[in-house]
Amino acid sequence: MADQLKKYLFPDHGTRVQAVRLTDAWREGLAHQSCPDCVAPLLGELVAASVLLASNLKFDGSLVLQLQGDGPVALIVVECRADLSIRATATLREGHALPEQGTLQSLLNTKGQGRFIVILDPDEDKKNAGMQPYQGVVPLDGDSVAQVLELYMKHSEQLDTRLWLAADGQRAAGLLVQRLPGQDTAAGEAGDGWERACHLAGTTRHDELLELETDELVHRLFWQEELIAYEPAAIRWHCPCTRERVAGMLRMLGRDELDGILQERGRVDVSCNFCGKPYVFDAIDCAGLFIGAAGQAGTDTPSVH
Repeated sequence: MADQLKKYLFPDHGTRVQAVRLTDAWREGLAHQSCPDCVAPLLGELVAASVLLASNLKFDGSLVLQLQGDGPVALIVVECRADLSIRATATLREGHALPEQGTLQSLLNTKGQGRFIVILDPDEDKKNAGMQPYQGVVPLDGDSVAQVLELYMKHSEQLDTRLWLAADGQRAAGLLVQRLPGQDTAAGEAGDGWERACHLAGTTRHDELLELETDELVHRLFWQEELIAYEPAAIRWHCPCTRERVAGMLRMLGRDELDGILQERGRVDVSCNFCGKPYVFDAIDCAGLFIGAAGQAGTDTPSVH
């Protein structure tokens, strides 16, 4: 089955192995977005990584990963909720030409001012109970999404983590090996398991990550290991945007702003930054926004055209 996360544990209980493979959810995420060919792999790799990392959090809310750049790509944002529902978007900087084959650094960090941002955003009931969002910001160091995340996990979370990520226009996949905290890794089986897992996983090829089903990939890599396997978890694409949420955002723009757009274009076209879903408001729709209750805007920021 596609769109699943699978978890395994080495017999010494000192090292976890996780693998994610996305097809339908990833294609749905790209369906309404104009994501250039050179940007889609970075977006997909960050999506796969978000699932691998979010699945280990004991947390009711969202894990949000951001690559914030000073190059042709201004921002890549991925969100994975506790139920493994995902959404993602990439924002390009106007007036900057995209290379046919860009890298993480050439697309996002041309002036060295790029940042990697991790946000833990609690659900509303947790916020109401006093829990505050967490945000970590580090320089955009590394030649790949995997390296950026490995450095963050090592220095900010003190967790030894290795990642192998791959994505194209059809699939996104990832493999994680992580040394579990609280294990005696100076010597003995726990340390040996970690080193062995990294060595075996390090033989993974980019095409294998994309093309092989998870069970086949894990068997190829760890066939000599008696891994403890857990029940797989399903992943889905989900964007919470609705016409009502967009209407609330338009109310915040104000009547004068909307009237100006209507005079120029005859209607207001809005598309969600995450899923690309289009919303159209004509003059009658816009007039109705200001009749009755003012309503509230959603937390997203759709693009108004």
